[in-house]
Amino acid sequence: MSLMETIIDVPAEHEKNVFGQFDAHVKMIEKTLNVTVIVRDGEIKLIGENDNVVKAKSVFVQLLELSRRGNTITEQNVSYALSLCFDNKEAAIVEIDQDLICHTISGKPIKPKTLGQKSYVDLIRKRMISFGIGPAGTGKTYLAMAMAVTAFKNDEVSKIILTRPAIEAGEKLGFLPGDLQSKVDPYLRPLYDALYQIMGAEGYLKNTEKGLIEVAPLAYMRGRTLENAFIILDEAQNTTPAQMKMFLTRIGFGSKVVITGDLSQKDLPTGTQSGLDVAIKVLSKIEDIGFAFLTGQDVVRHPLVQKIVMAYDAYESKVSKAEVDGRGGRKLQRKQLTGSKVQSYQRGSDKAFKRKR
Repeated sequence: MSLMETIIDVPAEHEKNVFGQFDAHVKMIEKTLNVTVIVRDGEIKLIGENDNVVKAKSVFVQLLELSRRGNTITEQNVSYALSLCFDNKEAAIVEIDQDLICHTISGKPIKPKTLGQKSYVDLIRKRMISFGIGPAGTGKTYLAMAMAVTAFKNDEVSKIILTRPAIEAGEKLGFLPGDLQSKVDPYLRPLYDALYQIMGAEGYLKNTEKGLIEVAPLAYMRGRTLENAFIILDEAQNTTPAQMKMFLTRIGFGSKVVITGDLSQKDLPTGTQSGLDVAIKVLSKIEDIGFAFLTGQDVVRHPLVQKIVMAYDAYESKVSKAEVDGRGGRKLQRKQLTGSKVQSYQRGSDKAFKRKR
């Protein structure tokens, strides 16, 4: 392929944001797309093979547009822009950025950052019951919380109810001190953290005292009818089928429900079936119930988290394949063994018949 050059103008006020600290973003683009990037006097010169230069130019244009919109460009933004350029979906980044959900208490905008997150947010808007399923760091709970606070502030619902199963992550905590609320608070801490960041501690406490925001273990949901509320069930992979059915049958008129979970991080006792697994099979064909499946590409935490998620996915896939192959090998071995026994029996019978004669 032929080499080509192209030049992009970058205003001085956006240079630091687009290039990254010590030109980290530029180096990432150079390494990934195998192009040479020369930065000089507010211009970027791109040199390389035709297709690679076109992709690199598109990535820089998208990052520059994000910067103009007031975003702080992160390594995750650059990494995701690069992944989209291979699918010819570079323009999607700007479309995603246009979807503003709300602002945090400090004024930071909350928006979806990937196509998977955008589909998830759109699903919550359209469906009465939405399932957000994916690995850690994909924003399942945080985005659902932002949607709940937005609906609450817009008077679309009269209260917010947040719940999750009170189950330890693979270890026994024993007896916890304090009253009942103190005992369940450690299990619900991630929900509190998200609420504090979006609403502020003062706003949360004020609405909690009025009974407009409720954070409670899943066990407290039995026997209730939840009407005109935005309800979030977090860590749904740790529910049993009976608990999931109980929760879903609590929903009343005017309510919206989001159920989040990570099928790869179950803390249930060995041999116990997950209510989330069953719900996916049972409810997938019901209208007004939607499922959003997020992947490692939608991880928006530190880039290392994305690599960890993908490494575990590859490992677990390899282990599952080995187990399947192992079972197949054992079946073949048993079949061969059975066949050899039959042949041995037949040979023994022939000898006995000859002796008898």
